[in-house]
Amino acid sequence: MASTGLSPVMAIENLNISPKPNWLELPRDITKNILQRLGTLEIVTSASVVCSLWWNICKDPLMWSTNDMFTGITIDEITDLFQPDSYFENFSRLEKICHYAVDRSCGHLKNLYINKFGTDDLLRHIAQSASHLRSMRLEKCYDISTAAFYEVVKNQPFLEELDIFHSFYEETEFFEHIGQSCPVLKSLKFSPYIETLDSKSDDVAFTIAKTMPKLRHLAILNNGLTNNGLLAILDGCPLLESLDVRGCLYLDLDGSLNQRCSEQIKELRFPSDSIDNKFKFDDYAIHVQLRMCSDLDDFDLSLVDQIQEII
Repeated sequence: MASTGLSPVMAIENLNISPKPNWLELPRDITKNILQRLGTLEIVTSASVVCSLWWNICKDPLMWSTNDMFTGITIDEITDLFQPDSYFENFSRLEKICHYAVDRSCGHLKNLYINKFGTDDLLRHIAQSASHLRSMRLEKCYDISTAAFYEVVKNQPFLEELDIFHSFYEETEFFEHIGQSCPVLKSLKFSPYIETLDSKSDDVAFTIAKTMPKLRHLAILNNGLTNNGLLAILDGCPLLESLDVRGCLYLDLDGSLNQRCSEQIKELRFPSDSIDNKFKFDDYAIHVQLRMCSDLDDFDLSLVDQIQEII
């Protein structure tokens, strides 16, 4: 191979290498668009303290219209970030950050996602600070009472999407309250903590049919509704497009009911279809024990290895 006659250093200097981009030179609207794709925790603990420009962008209340603490970050990363002294140290810090983000939204909060760390105090603060929610998702929030939930929901007349997973709320009154408080609700997804059904009951189905006529998407898992309840939902929710009744084992979707679903529903999940992310009672039992031990000096360290299975 013929020699170029250039030393290695000169050869490198002659390479056409583009310089690294200066992110501070991006137009403000593009930078804002990028930052809005981060999760709330990342914005609070990282992005907002990078530089004065990003801090000023993050001062815009519209930057906080979505409060999602878990976008782009895992529980393990949160643990590494906070290095908590106990299991509930994480939750306490997450609640404070969520509270801070709600305040920064200045009433512009539209999307809320809380997983595990929610409390009555946090929900009541949201009820007082935000009245324009469009979507809300509560998952494994064992420490939130029905009364606190009612407080926040009654102030959300514009709520369109509500997801509640692994909840202890299952009374008819609970769904009636949602229907009466959220007149434009389009999507309801509900998965209780139970996995076995003791008896048939169409009370919840009749309540949904009566109070939620604008529903387009409904997921009601592990419920005791029968064919009569499902027919009531189909009649009372004529705009329904997707229906998820996994675990509703008292349904018999043969014959005319199956035909009715085929005509009205575009996407149907059947009672026998598998359920991902099932509720585990052992997880809840550990949560309760940890809650009881959180203020005690004799914390059971043997449970630490099981925490990662919970979160």
